[in-house]
Amino acid sequence: MLELSPVFPVSASRPAVIRLGGLALRSRYTLAPLAGYTNLPFRLAVREVAPPGLATTDLVNARAMLVRSRRTMELIKTCPADRPLSVQIYGTEPAIMCEAAKWLENYGVNSVDINMGCPVHKVVRGGGGSAMMCDSVSTIALVRAIVESVKIPITVKMRLGWDDDQLTAPFFAREFEKAGVAGLTIHGRTREQGFSGHVKLDGIRAVVEAVERIPVLGNGDVRSLADAERMLRETGCAGIAIGRGALLNPWTFAQLERWERTGETRFLGTYRERLTLMDRHFRLLVEHQTERFACLTFRKVATWYCKVLKPGRAIQQELVMIDSLRHFEEIVERIGEIIEGRGADELPDAEMNIKVPSGPIEHW
Repeated sequence: MLELSPVFPVSASRPAVIRLGGLALRSRYTLAPLAGYTNLPFRLAVREVAPPGLATTDLVNARAMLVRSRRTMELIKTCPADRPLSVQIYGTEPAIMCEAAKWLENYGVNSVDINMGCPVHKVVRGGGGSAMMCDSVSTIALVRAIVESVKIPITVKMRLGWDDDQLTAPFFAREFEKAGVAGLTIHGRTREQGFSGHVKLDGIRAVVEAVERIPVLGNGDVRSLADAERMLRETGCAGIAIGRGALLNPWTFAQLERWERTGETRFLGTYRERLTLMDRHFRLLVEHQTERFACLTFRKVATWYCKVLKPGRAIQQELVMIDSLRHFEEIVERIGEIIEGRGADELPDAEMNIKVPSGPIEHW
């Protein structure tokens, strides 16, 4: 069994309860936004098995939201069980970003997150995402305007900087705190890195040390308790925002909370429980979308489930091509038989590889 000691001394950077302004989080472990994945059905499925302290939507274009783009409205779709919720927006025009924040406040979300970390070309070419870290004057003015336009907490998710020669995150953290931002999430890579190499924990620590009161959440490469322990210990961050690690193991939030309380490190979620979660996830997709669109959406996450359930290549190929609820139910029954054969109460492997975008960032 993994031997780890909880490391949670109460301090300015790691308070007993994380607060984003007036919003108190139920835990210090949050679901980070993931383009194409953190939609309402997935968030609801995760909340049912291991509720995170906060969940954030896929990033949405502020301008598209204000014109009620069908796709954008689908991204921010929510319900009373989907709380607390933050919507992540991106854009560079103060009037539009402020109007979007006001609309979301009236819509009933708990917080608005400003994306300053996305490395994708279609976002940064317009000055959004990571590109905002290259223009301090405009970016600080934009963030201050958004903070002053609403009463709900405004947070920022950013990278360490554009590249190793421009590690601007500590500077922006100080300025954003002065502007009234309620919290920060720091992905420990530069834009130039994309998702290559390793998260730089010393870079996250520099951001933690740059602020006086607001919580800083660390983000990147947290796939296990050992990763989380190292992130907390070496950075001093108040909590952790988990993205891809939660796709492979939605129980990670409950596992981390239990470790924090008791020191116990046992892996959670048997094969049977994970199959039940997959079934619930798909049915929520059908409930909130059309059956056809649910099938198309599920194809993107089928591989993630198969990494854990290990049903064999033939079944995986079927899952990524499902075309109906009935087809899905037949596959679930077959996977269930496979699981029974290996022992329904077995735990899947705790360590699993996580695929991330590769190749030149400009091609993303």
